Amino acid sequence: MKTIMTTTAIALVLAFAAGSALADTSGKKVALSNNYAGNSWRQAMLHSWDKVAKAAVADHMVASADSFTTADKEVPTQAAQLQNLILQGYDAIVIDAASPEALNGAVKAACDAGITVVSYDGTVSEPCAYRVGIDYVGMGKEQVDYLAKRLPDGGNLLEIRGLAGTSIDDLIHQGIAAGVKAHPNFKIVGSVTGNWDEATAQKAVATVLPSMPDIVGVVDQGGDGYGAAQAFTAAGKKEPIIIMGNRQDELAWWKQQHDANGYTTWSATIPPGGVTLAFWVAQQILDGKKVPHDVVFPALEVDQAGLDAALKAAPVGGVYNTEYSQADAIKAIAASAK
Repeated sequence: MKTIMTTTAIALVLAFAAGSALADTSGKKVALSNNYAGNSWRQAMLHSWDKVAKAAVADHMVASADSFTTADKEVPTQAAQLQNLILQGYDAIVIDAASPEALNGAVKAACDAGITVVSYDGTVSEPCAYRVGIDYVGMGKEQVDYLAKRLPDGGNLLEIRGLAGTSIDDLIHQGIAAGVKAHPNFKIVGSVTGNWDEATAQKAVATVLPSMPDIVGVVDQGGDGYGAAQAFTAAGKKEPIIIMGNRQDELAWWKQQHDANGYTTWSATIPPGGVTLAFWVAQQILDGKKVPHDVVFPALEVDQAGLDAALKAAPVGGVYNTEYSQADAIKAIAASAK
């Protein structure tokens, strides 16, 4: 008599053969602690988590993978949220942190309770926590390197910073400063805070433009390029080369300008869907795999040649994005361990 294996049974056999975590983490609970959801990037991040986490639960890779977002950007609120997650008995917490240091006490408490903590995007400095992210310093420097190729004579730059107090804001700023040091014919003549938000960036740039000299380039952190462009247009000033951050409205404006007058720039950011890489890193740690405390993966970049494809893939009002599989996480872990 022939034995017919179901799809699920075959998947189980393959999973065990491949050394997958299916048997070991199917009862584990994973949570996402997110400190902020007030822009399209964070909304895309939450969508990616929901999409991949639900599939992982359905496939019995983990028992649950819930997400929690605080009502504000304040450290005490997220610290309280972490305490609640500890009490609720989660086995792993992926955290997009409001501060690289101020949450270390709450993170240490989670580690002491036997919980795996993986920080992503907004990482933490507590040694017990793992960190998943791109090379933010490198991305900041790459902006100035790009401008140096386009503008060999240099010139004045406007810097738009992100959410104050976060590790990302500080690291990208460090990279931009390193880029200016490497290309001293550029000078940062003004700096504003954009909070990674188009409307905030537009208001901030509009406030300083009247008192600034001619600007040849805008270096930033993502989510502020279109707002900056709108501010220059409203002020009757020619738009400089504005580095973009993969938001759909940025890419659409870029294409419109390129079609009209040949405007060319470059765009890059950490993909919101990178949170799914952090999810799988947490799952691998729970499975007993050896994982370096810093897992680095490439930024998602868009150049002129890739603009049309990126714009087509970006939902209106959203972000050009990608999600990651367990296999992607295993590759990133191996690469980061070298």
